[in-house]
Amino acid sequence: MRARKRLGQHFLHHRGTLFRIADALGARAGDLVLEIGPGQGSLTEALVARGARVVAIEKDRDLAPMVRDRFPGVTVVEGDALELDWRETAGAGPKGELLVTGNIPYNITTPLLDRALLPPRPVRIVFLVQKEVAERIVAKPGSKSYGALSVGIQAVAKAERLFNVPAGAFHPPPKVDSSVIRLTPLAQPLVDDPDLPRFRRLVVGLFGFRRKQLLRALRELTGWPTERVTVALERAELIANSRAETLAPHGFQKLLQVLIDDGWTVD
Repeated sequence: MRARKRLGQHFLHHRGTLFRIADALGARAGDLVLEIGPGQGSLTEALVARGARVVAIEKDRDLAPMVRDRFPGVTVVEGDALELDWRETAGAGPKGELLVTGNIPYNITTPLLDRALLPPRPVRIVFLVQKEVAERIVAKPGSKSYGALSVGIQAVAKAERLFNVPAGAFHPPPKVDSSVIRLTPLAQPLVDDPDLPRFRRLVVGLFGFRRKQLLRALRELTGWPTERVTVALERAELIANSRAETLAPHGFQKLLQVLIDDGWTVD
């Protein structure tokens, strides 16, 4: 079948790569796996070969019945992965163990990552993403690729970039190379789930002032006077003339706690 450009479809056909992705997920016989965008069922085949119980979400109404016919034991749900409740769709329940994987559309990678890391989080997530996005996800403080995406993910999960996949492994080939990433949610995230919206607002806000020093950036973000911001930075043990791109995730967490204690609220 022809790939649909509007759905960002690029079908991975390299068998060795598909089985490496399944190996990275670590699915064993009986494990519940939610696959996002099975396409023609190539990765589905590798998961089924391991005895996993696979539930797949497919938006393309032409592809969904194809996968269903090819793998009678796989539950294929036709719908938009950005709109469905993943745990409810997979039948995992709030406390059930769930693995998540997929060759996801590059045009909606970030919202799919956000959805994958919503609590209660899966045991593991393995996605095939654009190489540049993978670099941002695992980037270290001070590097060119380090940003809000890096901090947001590393605050709640261990992020690994496992291997690259060349464009020629796909049909049709994308214009960029790809990478396989594995996210393992932390047993103790840096930020408590109720504080995540404020954490995101802080991180995205400060990186929005990337070229500004922390003192000025935080002053503009909070609307607080210089003296109040200065005290907050001192309490968080952060240097006023440093920049957001130099802060490790725990530095943002420490600053958030100080701001919360000082009464910072997010509209």
